[in-house]
Amino acid sequence: MEENNALKDKIGSFPRSPGVYLMKDSARKIIYVGKANDLKSRVASYFTGKDTRPMAPFLMARVHDIEFINTVTEKEALILENNLIKRHRPRYNVTLRDDKTYYHLSLDPTEKFPRLQLVRKRFNDAALYFGPYPSGLAAKETLRFVLQVFPLRSCRNRDFKLRPRPCLEYQIGRCLAPCKGLIDEEAYKKLTQSAVSFLQGRRRELISELKKQMDEASGELNYEEAARLRDRIGALEHALEKQHVDWGGTKDQDVIGLYAQDDHYQLCILFVRGGKLLGSKSFAPVKIKMDMAEIVSSCLTQFYDDKAIVPDEIIIPCHLPDEEVIIEWLAEKKNKKVALTVPSIGTKNALLDMANDNARNLWEAAHKKEEQKSAALLILYEKLSLSRLPRRMECYDISNISGKHAVGSMVVFQDGEPDKNSYRRYRIKALSEPDDYAMMYEVLSRRFARGESLPDLVVVDGGKGQLGVALLVLKDLKIKVDVIGLAKEERAMISGKGIIKKKVAKSEDRVYLPGRKDAVYLSAWPHALRILQQVRDEAHRFALSYHHQLKQKDDMGSILDDIADVGQERRKILLKHFGSSKRVREASLDDLQKVPGIGKSLAEKIYNHLKSEK
Repeated sequence: MEENNALKDKIGSFPRSPGVYLMKDSARKIIYVGKANDLKSRVASYFTGKDTRPMAPFLMARVHDIEFINTVTEKEALILENNLIKRHRPRYNVTLRDDKTYYHLSLDPTEKFPRLQLVRKRFNDAALYFGPYPSGLAAKETLRFVLQVFPLRSCRNRDFKLRPRPCLEYQIGRCLAPCKGLIDEEAYKKLTQSAVSFLQGRRRELISELKKQMDEASGELNYEEAARLRDRIGALEHALEKQHVDWGGTKDQDVIGLYAQDDHYQLCILFVRGGKLLGSKSFAPVKIKMDMAEIVSSCLTQFYDDKAIVPDEIIIPCHLPDEEVIIEWLAEKKNKKVALTVPSIGTKNALLDMANDNARNLWEAAHKKEEQKSAALLILYEKLSLSRLPRRMECYDISNISGKHAVGSMVVFQDGEPDKNSYRRYRIKALSEPDDYAMMYEVLSRRFARGESLPDLVVVDGGKGQLGVALLVLKDLKIKVDVIGLAKEERAMISGKGIIKKKVAKSEDRVYLPGRKDAVYLSAWPHALRILQQVRDEAHRFALSYHHQLKQKDDMGSILDDIADVGQERRKILLKHFGSSKRVREASLDDLQKVPGIGKSLAEKIYNHLKSEK
């Protein structure tokens, strides 16, 4: 009560101006960031009961202090609020978690000979941007198709200026070599305009224009150009047959769909460009007690903050309390008026229904996946007689070639999903001879000797031998944790008469348990087995990638790395002077002494070392 009174007294000194307020818990951690046009009135509403949001009671039960930051305008408060949410990720704010990268195609029409390139964010306001594309693969396929049909240059500006002769792209007909003047500026401009028309969705108009150009070329007896235009038209007509859903219109629109289930919200954004539905983007579900309007508002400010290109119109499922300031902020980012629309009938409403349906389908698919994972973990707990549910699993694997570049890997799965921040890799120190058991002992000893929190289940890639090593390590360190071994087995086919055929039917994973002679087969429970296989395969991939990395580094290493007193700078000097490590090796003592910065004494040391190596 005294604490509440102290906060009320503090709020009395808050200004009646725009700004951002930060709510903190007893550990001084920011748990909520909000904006207001009148800071004093807005923060006071939490104590007077005027804030009727479901989240408010949970929030106020944990607030121990409130601070504020003044801004001049409400728009500045909106921007500051968004920056603070991204920086502190408060518990009671909506934070969009997105596992995909935004891809766009970009072309700068102010260049003499523009090029089309794949970009992740806006770099130049003068450039044209097309997209966003739902994945890097979709963007690359579009770029490849456009460059096949409209052979614009793809080289960097530096290469374009310094190229001594036309490149391979010209030889295979994928570029018209503007770098060497083999196409004039006017013809290249026409090609660029055609590519832009295609990417902006004006494909039927483009085909009509190309047919007109083809007729003109044919009338002028320029049959080679007419044939090129004919092929271009054929490719575009084929692309139109596979075209995305056409909703008509010429506007660029984003449609924000939302599905609510209890306190969970699933967001989905549809991208409509020039009336064509190009794709969609989804986010991880948000769990929070908050109104739909506040969820949508947070989605808009975070999504369009720096990565996504603002379209002409954004279709949303409900009106927002801060709608005017968001429209002003979006218009400033686009340098053009932006419409926020809440439709009730017509095509826009049909688009919103489609976005909402997509959000619902995403939620249901994710919910079903979570249920399957939970059921699979429960099966592992029961069938493998584990002491606890294996929510956190660690898997270990060894990779080496005859003992060389030996490495170990540890991967972590939390609730059936990879936790890549917790992965660890180990370079085997103690051994040079191939001994997988000893290597596994070293890796496990180093991991569990650190005293970090223990997993629910340890999985080793291998059979009884590797399982025995893991049990020995845990026994030596006096640690109790469930351990299993996972290995493949070639199973023979048995005929109806009980005769064993020699042909192997298939390879099947089997699980070895401590103190049990026979292996356990989980083929009757494929979802449970699949989780263990994913864990094992990921450990193998992670170990193999580190092994390849070390091997490549060793293969590419210079003979100069082993010479004392020859550090990175001197190695660079020697390689620059002679051109390669081979020429350094062949150099005479006199040649080495002439290298600037080496000197007589070091030259003799290098020469003697290289001579002994020979």
